[in-house]
Amino acid sequence: MELYLIRHAIALPAQGEGEAADDARPLAPEGVRRFRKVVRGLKALGVALDLVLASPKRRARETADLLAPLLQGEVRLTPLLAAPPSAALLAELPQEGRVALVGHEPYLSELLGWLLFGDFVGDSAREALAERFLFKKGGVAWLEGRPRPGEVVLRAFFPPKVFRI
Repeated sequence: MELYLIRHAIALPAQGEGEAADDARPLAPEGVRRFRKVVRGLKALGVALDLVLASPKRRARETADLLAPLLQGEVRLTPLLAAPPSAALLAELPQEGRVALVGHEPYLSELLGWLLFGDFVGDSAREALAERFLFKKGGVAWLEGRPRPGEVVLRAFFPPKVFRI
């Protein structure tokens, strides 16, 4: 299986206070423009997706929608991508195909560390390890393997800047 972990693109600041205001933040025009370049770059690399799972937060949904040129399947929302990585999230993933997960920091970095290095590290060690995989907004990690802790290989880690040509 191919798994792509994607941090949402650049969003506008929250208009107001609280979780609802943060959840409603749309992508900034600059974020849309820059992420379209990421999508073009991924397409040039031959990336095609069977499924996109996205956080229900607006900026992640809008980023997922921009992946349409790569998508041969559907976009589904899951609140599990707006929370720390969990066994429930892994259970939602198919065991084969090409899947993108669109979410947020620090959760994507923690998920990446967990998938690469497995359960042998505790939560605090996993969080510390995740600090070594900081996703820029619009960044992409390309993984291959079974979507279980310790059973994937990192094929590439792309900051969005590499696609701005």
